Amino acid sequence: METTNKLKDINEVLEFLYQEFPQCFKQKDGIKPLKVGIFKDISERIEGSEKVSKTQVRQALRKYTSNWRYLEAVTKSEFRIDLDGNQDAKVEQEHIDHAQKALEESRAKMAKRKKSQRPRNDSDTKSYKKKPGQFVKPGDKNAKANDAPAKAAPVKRSGKIEPLPASEVKVNNKVKVKLGQALVNAVITEVNKEDVHVELVTGMQVKTKADSLYII
Repeated sequence: METTNKLKDINEVLEFLYQEFPQCFKQKDGIKPLKVGIFKDISERIEGSEKVSKTQVRQALRKYTSNWRYLEAVTKSEFRIDLDGNQDAKVEQEHIDHAQKALEESRAKMAKRKKSQRPRNDSDTKSYKKKPGQFVKPGDKNAKANDAPAKAAPVKRSGKIEPLPASEVKVNNKVKVKLGQALVNAVITEVNKEDVHVELVTGMQVKTKADSLYII
């Protein structure tokens, strides 16, 4: 009796996409921005497959589109591609800006993580003498001992942001989704009870809730 080798690891699912759609998915060289709505196209192509599920494909797409190489491709490419590698819609400036921001944030987090993992040198702390309210470097004539750290100014929001009505939580509707403190344009790809799956402008797949969606 033949047994089905169900893929479990996310990297195995990515490998499946590389082999199944070689003109679209690339491991390193030749990466191009994916067509908006590529998840739906993949789902139709693998319908009935016993190796991967739609949930696994969504997770693999999330990993693929959050990779530095992919984000760089979004900022440098003029057009997106479909599953067969054919030219699709043009990459909009908004998508380029979002990818550039995501790339910068990702690199900043990586640099911060590396810095925190670096062994501390005692000489780094000896050159500073603690004074009330702050650390002052010896010899700094402009430093004021009693200066307290400045408080960050509150973020001001411009324009009115309206929540997306429940009646508009439908597949293919364009929305804004709240990610942290940012609102990002996206398209609803699936509605599963309380969970809503959206595709960001970069191609990343995200699962969220209806109360995190706003009118575009």
